[in-house]
Amino acid sequence: MRVLVDRFLDFVMLEKGLSENTREAYRSDLVRFTDFLMQNGTRSLNLVKRDDVVSYLMSEKDRGLGSRSLARHLVSIKIFFRYLEQEGLLQGNVTDVMDSPRLWKVLPDTLTPMEVDRLLASPDPESALGRRDLAILETFYAAGLRVSELCSLELDDLHIDMGYLRCTGKGKKERIVPIGRQAICAITDYANEVRPTLARDGTDRTLFLTRRGTAFSRKGMWKLIKQHSRSAAITKNVTPHTLRHSFASHLLAHGAPLRVIQEMLGHADIATTQQYTHVDSNRLKEVHGKFHPRA
Repeated sequence: MRVLVDRFLDFVMLEKGLSENTREAYRSDLVRFTDFLMQNGTRSLNLVKRDDVVSYLMSEKDRGLGSRSLARHLVSIKIFFRYLEQEGLLQGNVTDVMDSPRLWKVLPDTLTPMEVDRLLASPDPESALGRRDLAILETFYAAGLRVSELCSLELDDLHIDMGYLRCTGKGKKERIVPIGRQAICAITDYANEVRPTLARDGTDRTLFLTRRGTAFSRKGMWKLIKQHSRSAAITKNVTPHTLRHSFASHLLAHGAPLRVIQEMLGHADIATTQQYTHVDSNRLKEVHGKFHPRA
């Protein structure tokens, strides 16, 4: 992918005569995009789907990018894909039908509560790795963590007796997130019974360990989620971020205040959290019908 990016950058500067600053802007956007694809297991641009582009843009939005920056990223990707298509290096251009002004209202798939139940029922409760995977899935859904936050959780971050965990988010900011009874049971079982059998280094305090006794990478966690979503026969594009979106959407649907959801997600700006109000239109109509005098 990086070779194709370099060819495109040479093309826009040498043949199109664009400035070095413009070339650098394209380079920055496309390196981030291709890094995201590779981290999530996509090794060829011919395998990229529309959902992959949307997931990338929404992850950048979650990182704090505004609408103008996101629009620029999409333009960079569209121009890059158009160049590859013209050069015969791309079989199909999935970005042709992507409309920038409307894109920011698009969210990755959100699981229904029934789909969450199926996903959580996927790990084998009789195996050690199944019990570990259940603890991971329960923690994702119970706390709405980013994948990097879950991978970096340590034993000392657990406060099971008080019903919460501590995580370190963007900008090294710490936040406290409550977790429910079912997640507590799964985490306690894993931490007490399974983790000691996986640990190779007695000094390593990482909570969730691979079968090799090492910390999970983001890619490894992504593969685990994919594996269990397939086992649960869920046809949606399920990623770690899907569980974070489901966490927030389900809280909103059951009446949680937006400010509280913002705090639990670790969003610096409530405008980022407000994207979930686009998802739960049924609840908004129900509230309007109940409280508006002329509904």
